[in-house]
Amino acid sequence: MPPLFLNVAFLLGAAATIYFACEFFVNGVEWLGRKLSVGNTATGTILAAFGTALPESVITFVAVAFGRGDAQRELGVGAALGGPLVLATVAYATVGITLLLTGRHLSRTQLVREQFQRLSRDQSWFLSIFVVKLTVGLVAFAYKPWLGVAFLAAYAVYFWKEMSRDESDEVEEELEPLIFDRKKSGEPALGLSALQTGIALLVIFAASRLFVNQLDALGPALGLKPQLLALLLSPIATELPETMNAIIWVRQGKHKLALANISGAMMIQATVPTAFGLFYTPWLLDRSLILAGGITTMAVALMWLSFRRGVISRNFLASMGLFYALFAGLLILLHL
Repeated sequence: MPPLFLNVAFLLGAAATIYFACEFFVNGVEWLGRKLSVGNTATGTILAAFGTALPESVITFVAVAFGRGDAQRELGVGAALGGPLVLATVAYATVGITLLLTGRHLSRTQLVREQFQRLSRDQSWFLSIFVVKLTVGLVAFAYKPWLGVAFLAAYAVYFWKEMSRDESDEVEEELEPLIFDRKKSGEPALGLSALQTGIALLVIFAASRLFVNQLDALGPALGLKPQLLALLLSPIATELPETMNAIIWVRQGKHKLALANISGAMMIQATVPTAFGLFYTPWLLDRSLILAGGITTMAVALMWLSFRRGVISRNFLASMGLFYALFAGLLILLHL
């Protein structure tokens, strides 16, 4: 059997595994949030985002701290820039496209407008941190590694604000029975909810690594340069869990959780991997990374403005994918 065929087969198998594992994950994390008395928004921005973004942060840490040579460390820095770009463009576009395909609309009620305005605060947090992240990458100075502590502190403050947010005025949604709960009568135990969420997360992590490895093998076969592969395809693979979560939640009519998960994951990607990069690398960005950062900033600024006005449509969300298409086109021209 040709190696290329095997690569494609493993790639598709890994994607399917991630999707089905995400079904277990979103079901488990919703019950976990309920049992821990965490509001719907914080369930998405903190619990779900922390779970899906943690493996990617670990991968970045391993690349920059233990990578053999500058090339592997540069890949870690590229992941720290590529992840937010994919979330701000492809992930939001996935929400919009799924809404269109399922025939669902975003309500125009005052409550929904207020929910969007709350999410705009996440975008403003991200923009403030991300601009600093890019600026630091343009200059060299002796005390740069110490700024890594500031990025970790910024996420700690965001975590505290999200977990302490009062969501008592929100209507508690009915949840699907926990998949691991055979009895499915009443609320499942906290331990069982945590067990299902943890096992699903491990499967997602393993399948994501398999997906990335198959992309790495397919890149040379398709004639893609390593730099293009690292910035164009690898971030899409590493952000696949958040994208799959978005599809599942939108299909269930829980677009708020889908959007909150993306916002929360973006905050983690803006801070934790950046801190690792500052600790272990010079954190100097080349033209490709500056391009990725610029496109990300434009996309998030537009999302922030729309969230702040409380005006979001499924067509608008779907159009966010055009920013990634713009990035891909400019990156290919840059490397040609």
